[in-house]
Amino acid sequence: MSLDETDRRILRALQRKGRLPNAELSEQVNLSASACHRRVQRLEAEGYIRDYVALLNPRKLGLPTTVFVEIKLQAQADEVLEAFEKAVARIPDVLECHLMAGTADYILKLVAEDTEDFARIHRQYLTRLPGVAQMQSSFALRTVFKTTALPV
Repeated sequence: MSLDETDRRILRALQRKGRLPNAELSEQVNLSASACHRRVQRLEAEGYIRDYVALLNPRKLGLPTTVFVEIKLQAQADEVLEAFEKAVARIPDVLECHLMAGTADYILKLVAEDTEDFARIHRQYLTRLPGVAQMQSSFALRTVFKTTALPV
């Protein structure tokens, strides 16, 4: 199924505010409430809408430090990649893990309280990841721009 402009308006609105009541959403996208509800259900069923989540404020939770960790593995064999991916998925502080093309094999995004907390995460988890040959960490000084909204 392809998306029409009404579907795109629905997706843009829900990306801005996922808890938007159907009546308000239907008004914003210029549809009747029942037609809007059917479209949202279809977008969910077809996988365009994957989940609804609450985006938390990391500063309020005491996790203001964002760290990006570049990882190079000892080998690219499937079993090495699989072991690494299973292990990294169990680290609670890791928000994202991306298999990369380029100089790093993986890039991790994680949050910490501060540099001491990151040292704990590094010691307790990162140094124990299987197959790692090299690791380089970079601390974000300030988040200039951040969004979860995809361009639709």
